[in-house]
Amino acid sequence: MQTIEIFAWLLPVAAIVAIVAMSIRVLLEYERGVVFTLGRLQAVKGPGLILVIPVVQRMVRVDLRTRVLDVPPQDVISRDNVSVRVNAVVYYRVLDPERAIIQVEAFDQATSQLAQTTLRSVVGQHELDQMLAERDRLNADVQRILDEQTDAWGIKVSNVELKHIDLDEKMVRAIARQAEAERLRRAKIIDAEGELQAAEKLVQAGDIMARNPQSMQLRYLGTLSNIAGEKSSTIVFPLPVDMLNLLRPKE
Repeated sequence: MQTIEIFAWLLPVAAIVAIVAMSIRVLLEYERGVVFTLGRLQAVKGPGLILVIPVVQRMVRVDLRTRVLDVPPQDVISRDNVSVRVNAVVYYRVLDPERAIIQVEAFDQATSQLAQTTLRSVVGQHELDQMLAERDRLNADVQRILDEQTDAWGIKVSNVELKHIDLDEKMVRAIARQAEAERLRRAKIIDAEGELQAAEKLVQAGDIMARNPQSMQLRYLGTLSNIAGEKSSTIVFPLPVDMLNLLRPKE
């Protein structure tokens, strides 16, 4: 009888200890628990030690740290009808655990799907040159649209970064030819500008020499000095025009 009485006394105690053990939850500093009582929202609790009554209550654990979402490559047709594959990475975090659980089912999957559709929509509104040259602008546009739409879910999208913009081989070769043609065009323009500046300087020098005959003589002497410094077997001496005038017969 005593053994039966002992078991009868220990059984309720063990049941109570088991219920208490099952009720204990420990939430870390970056975690919150959304507690439902008989299906109704009771409160958002944590961090620390909380009690959840089994069967009667249920707790959904929510991580408040920044999450990294890798958006898979998306096939996009740009505004100038170029087919590209674009992928990105999205950084977001839960600001309101209550809305993140109640307002949307599986907020992480919902954010991923929304990021994919938004990426295709934004990138498709730009031409290929804008995608390659204005990546920061595209990042800001995608981040702003995502943040506006996920605000109702209690989620904050802090940053979006486009990782790769992949083109097919034909388009890569076409862009390379275009870049080479642009470099040749700039080189020709620079050469033409140099020739123009040299011609202008020569005209100015000619005008100065025409007004000052002595400068022409100095030019002759400089030319002779240059010729003498070279290893040449033939030297041509320029004859001043004034001497030719002296040799002409007088009328």
